[in-house]
Amino acid sequence: MKKISILGSTGSIGTQTLDVVRNIEGFEVKALSTNKNIDLLEKQIEEFHPKKVAVMDEEKAYELKKRIGSKIEILKGLEGLIEIAVMDEIDTLVTSVVGVIGLIPTYKAIQNKKNIALANKETLVTAGKIIMEEAKKNNVSIYPVDSEHSAIFQCLQGNPLNPVSRLILTASGGPFRSKSLKELENVTVKEALKHPNWEMGAKITIDSATMMNKGLEVIEARWLFDVELNKIEVLIHPQSIIHSMVEFEDGSIIAQMGEPDMRLPIQYALTYPKRVKNNWPKVNFAERNLLSFENPDLSVFKCLQLAYDALKIGGSMPAVLNAANEVAVDKFLKKEIAFLDIPRIIQDVMDKHELVENPSLSDIVNVDDWARKICKTR
Repeated sequence: MKKISILGSTGSIGTQTLDVVRNIEGFEVKALSTNKNIDLLEKQIEEFHPKKVAVMDEEKAYELKKRIGSKIEILKGLEGLIEIAVMDEIDTLVTSVVGVIGLIPTYKAIQNKKNIALANKETLVTAGKIIMEEAKKNNVSIYPVDSEHSAIFQCLQGNPLNPVSRLILTASGGPFRSKSLKELENVTVKEALKHPNWEMGAKITIDSATMMNKGLEVIEARWLFDVELNKIEVLIHPQSIIHSMVEFEDGSIIAQMGEPDMRLPIQYALTYPKRVKNNWPKVNFAERNLLSFENPDLSVFKCLQLAYDALKIGGSMPAVLNAANEVAVDKFLKKEIAFLDIPRIIQDVMDKHELVENPSLSDIVNVDDWARKICKTR
């Protein structure tokens, strides 16, 4: 019986993780967390009977306490997230919160020798070197949950990493794949949230529309697979059937394919190295008879170029990129800025940053706070 704790159980990845738990035997949910969605969390408590839950919003934590009394331990704030990340009763932490808030709990979990099913991009984007070194020191496995990184992880099974010549991350291109800059000037929040293939949370859906999501994945891949930027490529694949590919030095390419369903990579992260039968949709190649590819237009999708730049610069710059993007996306979702203001604001904050070449974890937290403050004035 694998015993798990889920950071962000009421979000898109968290709810799909619980769907995997419902449909596959062998899991026991020991802890759950939410930011504010205590209505859904209460339902999850009734179904999965965790030992502890954490609520980031303190007022919501008190409200939940009033509702359910003392039948379960209710924690609050970042301290609560950390506590359910390191609890003795678990062996695996699923990190599916959105944002840099997942960094410290994940780091603490690794120090406490918990394996990580990683869906929180920001952990490796902001502190990839630190996280991977700590995982190695503590003999902890990090299993990627993102469909693209899971695909690469699967393609590498049984193949030593040395002969790899390219990691090819595929991207759907989002809702604006064929749009020009002129056409993107007046896009609405509703249009940006209409992803053609995936059902995801609001922030990651906007990141897909700007292609920042793919830029963050490039940074993640650099650390997760210990591969330099010049060996990581992005290729637009609108059908989202090939989730990513690995090219080896002899020219052979191995691809991982499947319907666009996040439950598949979640399941693999939780059941690795076993593959377990499920009832998820399977690819019908007679119906899916077209797989097409194209290069991303960096003059249109400037966020992808900014991610490349941040990784090349290194040090604290990816943390600045990430923080500025989070704030800019939030501003766009609140209709305070236009869609094309997102990369403009990120670039502005990156230009103002004084680089920390070898940041510590506290440096990254400070840089994140600085970038958010600057970004909010833009």
